[in-house]
This record gives sequence, structure tokens and C-alpha cells, in this order.
Amino acid sequence: MSRIHEALKRAEQLRTVPLEAPPPVMPDVQVHGAETLSTPPPPRAILDPLDHTDPLIHSDVDTTTRAGEFLRFDDIWTHCANPGWRLDLERNVFIDPAAPPAVREQFRTLRSRLYQVRDKQPLRSILVTSSLPGEGKTFVANNLAHALSRQQNCRVLLIDADLRRPDLHQGFGAPISPGLSEYLKGEAPEMTVIQRGLPEYLCFIAGGRKPENPAELLANGRLRSLLTMIGPVFDWVILDSPPTLPVSDALSLAEMCDGVLTVIRAAQTGFDSAQKSCQQLRDKNLLGVALNCADEGVSYGSYYSEELKAGVAN
Repeated sequence: MSRIHEALKRAEQLRTVPLEAPPPVMPDVQVHGAETLSTPPPPRAILDPLDHTDPLIHSDVDTTTRAGEFLRFDDIWTHCANPGWRLDLERNVFIDPAAPPAVREQFRTLRSRLYQVRDKQPLRSILVTSSLPGEGKTFVANNLAHALSRQQNCRVLLIDADLRRPDLHQGFGAPISPGLSEYLKGEAPEMTVIQRGLPEYLCFIAGGRKPENPAELLANGRLRSLLTMIGPVFDWVILDSPPTLPVSDALSLAEMCDGVLTVIRAAQTGFDSAQKSCQQLRDKNLLGVALNCADEGVSYGSYYSEELKAGVAN
């Protein structure tokens, strides 16, 4: 009984002692610039093609991002360059009123086929090349990126990796520099070389000023690191490259991409050149061939018609 009395006495004393309020619980947050972001889950290497949630990756290259912080698509869209694009009608079939509707439909068909491939294998980064100059690879890369970005909330990054003849910026009415060459030389961080504009969710990296050693720059590891870092933020990454036969750049770039699309120009590309180019790319996950400037009456399924021959740019 004495123990019971002692317990009751202690309980009575506790009721008369004021209790201190517990310390406030501080949220676990990390600060990025002026925004406060919740601690993210681990990064995801590959996204489902219909999953448009924001992937997260760690940035150890961006000098504006401190260690321990994470990069989102919104970060890129907010902090990248916005020079104000003026799209060239003759290079973009989706905004050119003179372009036949069948041409736009062929790019949509190409887009659908790429999604069909992605249903069977990982496919996010695509290299667009050709066997020789003048076959229309830059035109294909440009319009393929626009076709993909026209889907709702589809995030696309187009990169001009043809450092020997950078030309993609012409179709955007965008500055050529700072671009990929400046980034590869360590002269510019990625947020200054990534551009945005219209349409929404399409980003672009220009080629930059022509370097003296393009092959060495592309192989120095910085491009691979860039693709590893920001690639998962985008649904698709399209790279335009030099042709395969004159130089070795395309083969090096193919090692960094999930698949390769090669462009052949009808009635111009020789059979031997086309065959040799495809053989070189066969072990680089060659996805297929886009036949450019073919007569629709002769070649059903060509990616665009002879009517756009004047608009093809390399």
C-alpha cells in the first residue's frame, strides 16, 4: 500500500509542475538560390515516356549550384539563357505555312516510331547523323526536336554537337555562343550555354565558336558528364553531329547516346557510302534510316517530300 501512496503522490506533483513546450521541429530542406526545396528522393536514371514528374539529379558541374543541391527541370528553365528566339520558317515545317501537311505528318510518324522503340529498350538520347555532308541531318534533327516538344509537357533538349559546322542556331534565330565548344573548353558553365524560348519545354545548346580541336573536345569527358547530369531531366535529348565518313566525331558521340538515326538523301547519296556509314553505326544501336528528299510517288514512307528540297539545310 505504501508504494501505491507514493505513486499517487508523485502523480499529484506532476500535475502541478508546468511542462515546457517541446522545441519546434525544423523541416529538412535544402536551399537552391531563392527557392526552398524539400529533400528529394534518390535520382532516377530512366523515366517512363508518359511520366512527366520532375526527375532529380545531383549537379557537381554547375558552378551556380552548390554541392549537395539538386537540379530540376524548373531550375534549368529558370536559370538558363533566354536570348529571344526568332524561328526560321524555312527550317521548321511546323510553323512554315507553305510546308505541306504530309511533311509534318511524317515527322509525327517518326516520333511515334521512336516511342515504339522506347517501349522495348531504354531510349532517351538520339544522335542524328549522315554519311556525307549535305544530306539534311540538321534539318531532321531540328524538326524531330520540334515534333517531340509539341507533345504536352514533353521536355526536349536539342544539342548542336557538330562543332566543325555548327548551324542549328540559324533555325532558332539564336546566338551561336556561348555554346557547346565553350562548355567543353571549361569557359562557360552549363546554365549559360543552355537556351530556352518558344515552344515551351524545348531547350537548345548551340555549337559555339568553331574550335581548333573538335574531336579532342568531344572526347574529353565533359559532354558525357553533361549528358549524365542533365539528361534525366529531359524526356528526349537530340544531338546533331558531323557526318560519319569524313570525320570520326559521330562515332565518338554515338558512344554517349542510346541510339543513332542516320539520314540519307535520295538520288544523291551513293550506295557504297550509305552502306559503309550504316556498317560503322551498326554496333552503335542504329535505330534506322531517314530517307530525305525522296519522291513520295516512288518511295512510300519517306520522311518528307521533294517539295521541301529548297528548305533542307545541313
